[in-house]
Amino acid sequence: MIEWFMNDLIKISLIFALVLVLLRKKVNVGIAMAVAAGSLFILYQMPPTMIIQTFRSTLLSSVTIKLILALSFIRMFELILREQNVLSEMMAAVRALLKNRKLITISMPLLIGLIPSVGGAYFSAPMVAEATDDTPMSREEKGFVNYWFRHPWEYILPLYPGILLAAAISGIHLHHLISTNLSYAIALVATGFIFGLRDLKGRVSAGRHLSRKGLWSFAPITAVVVLVLVFHLELHYALILPVVFLLFLYRYGVKSLISAFKHGFAVDVIILILGVMLFKEAMEHSGAVQNLSAFLLDRGIPVSPVLFLLPFMSGLITGITIGFVGSTFPLIVHMVGDASIGAISFAFAAGFLGVLLSPVHICLVLTKEYFKADFWGMYKLIVPAGGIIFAVAVFQYLLLH
Repeated sequence: MIEWFMNDLIKISLIFALVLVLLRKKVNVGIAMAVAAGSLFILYQMPPTMIIQTFRSTLLSSVTIKLILALSFIRMFELILREQNVLSEMMAAVRALLKNRKLITISMPLLIGLIPSVGGAYFSAPMVAEATDDTPMSREEKGFVNYWFRHPWEYILPLYPGILLAAAISGIHLHHLISTNLSYAIALVATGFIFGLRDLKGRVSAGRHLSRKGLWSFAPITAVVVLVLVFHLELHYALILPVVFLLFLYRYGVKSLISAFKHGFAVDVIILILGVMLFKEAMEHSGAVQNLSAFLLDRGIPVSPVLFLLPFMSGLITGITIGFVGSTFPLIVHMVGDASIGAISFAFAAGFLGVLLSPVHICLVLTKEYFKADFWGMYKLIVPAGGIIFAVAVFQYLLLH
């Protein structure tokens, strides 16, 4: 039994290391996962019939199809809101509504963070700089605020692929995972106030008056969130109605429609989902995960340290939420047996803590660059704030477990 365990452990460790190296090299997550699946085929000498079955399970899985639809419609949704300046209207509405300097300062990264967009932190940085221009805040504090308040949504917003993928792999209902992760999002916002906004006081001019158009700009995102959280609609269904409505509202012509669909159903998105799901199926069909899980259970080895270390290290090294979910959750799900909401939510919190602390996280890199902040100075704020979120995650895991 020990020899079997060590053999499986070595193979999976090698494959896991390969995935991390590929992700650090900026290889598409889907391609990295497909390479990992191919490595599983070779290392476990899986027969051709089993490999074919693995591919068939991947392509015909309802989870695969739903993920492709959901991520593609998310991209279309984001494109429409960006092209029609809906996000700009949202920010103008917030400035007109709020007068408290703290609330206005955090509203910029919070609002821009609603839309999954690489480099969004660089977009909100000038607005944070403007709102804090006449304050004694240091560059590191400004950078922390811009970086930190962008990220509570990844715990709970179904527009982000990380939580969507975690729910799909674990088999837990998306709205259930969102409601469980809510405590982490609240803790992130609270720690942002504690460590980043202690010395920020005063009121600012509201600017223009709140318009009806500004209020209506919140409707598309609100509609999606309500359909998922209140009506428990699957995300790909919840996105179709708002996207179709927006296409008609803004009178997209044939050329614009084709462009929007090309952007949404991009090859990179399809490769991403197929690669992750192929890796998941390969892990299951190879038998390695079952062997490792059986050994850990037979030997009474605690699962909790593994639930933290695997996703945390993956998130820390890659700086990508999809990276730690895709590479570690297939193993985690098998280790905990029937998917436990407490275990899956804790693993997600651990992995995303690694992402927040990662020096290769693009949002952190862009924020540091804009504010010319010192990395260590920002980490002095990020580390204790992250420590509080981890404490909340541990407490909730023990409570649910």
